[in-house]
Amino acid sequence: MEQLQRPKYDCLLFDLDDTLYPLSSGIATECRKNIGDYMVEKLGIPEEKIDTLCNLLYKNYGTTMAGLRAIGYNFDHDEYHGFVHGRLTYEKIKPDSVLRQLLLSIPIRKVIFTNGDKIHCEKTLKRLGLEDCFEGIICFETLNPPNYINNSDDKNEIFDIEEYFSKENSKFDLPRTPILCKPNIDAMEHALKISNIDPQRTIFFDDSVRNIQSGKRIGLNTVLVGTSQRVKGADYALESLHNIKEAIPELCEKSKKSEDVICAGKVVIETPVTA
Repeated sequence: MEQLQRPKYDCLLFDLDDTLYPLSSGIATECRKNIGDYMVEKLGIPEEKIDTLCNLLYKNYGTTMAGLRAIGYNFDHDEYHGFVHGRLTYEKIKPDSVLRQLLLSIPIRKVIFTNGDKIHCEKTLKRLGLEDCFEGIICFETLNPPNYINNSDDKNEIFDIEEYFSKENSKFDLPRTPILCKPNIDAMEHALKISNIDPQRTIFFDDSVRNIQSGKRIGLNTVLVGTSQRVKGADYALESLHNIKEAIPELCEKSKKSEDVICAGKVVIETPVTA
């Protein structure tokens, strides 16, 4: 009697923004502008400081929001997300029937892992026509439930991160953020644990090099999306998820075993892939 071979992968883990849809949509640019506007209008940060501060916070904390909380700003997270994402022109995100067909053709568990909030994630998936393609969503609220973070109205002393980096060999460490998000290793390990995901048998797709490198460190198989240039920490690199089966032939082989799907030997859109 022939013994059934255990599949190499049992989960596909996808980032959302600039991964399921292209950076060229302009959504990222809108988000960045909305974040800056929130910092000026709601937190009273001088406009001339926004660019430098955003870059420092994003570089050192993974997201500007996480960085703002780390250096002492208190604000309501739902209000922040509503301001930053609620003003987005979601019409810029177009339905992707090709990606939908590809995802449905692969009989493996699929999960979203985003730093964004649940409402934004659901709106984005609906615009893409992919709302029924994923088993679960790991989002901001998953890792940061309301009772986990103190949204205190108390006024904290604001840590001057610009001054910190203007001095060489500072004696102090950067303050820690109370927010869990990618690319923080603890956050990513926690996400996998609560979602019952085995990193060794999971492929992680993300457009962020930092996220990919953190994913590799915790044992995930990694795919950098948005470029054909593979970097350290990425097992594969592809410009578009439309080429997922070209990049990872094992997924095509698995889909061939599904009765309801025909796996085409030719990819729909020809773009470079590095593996």
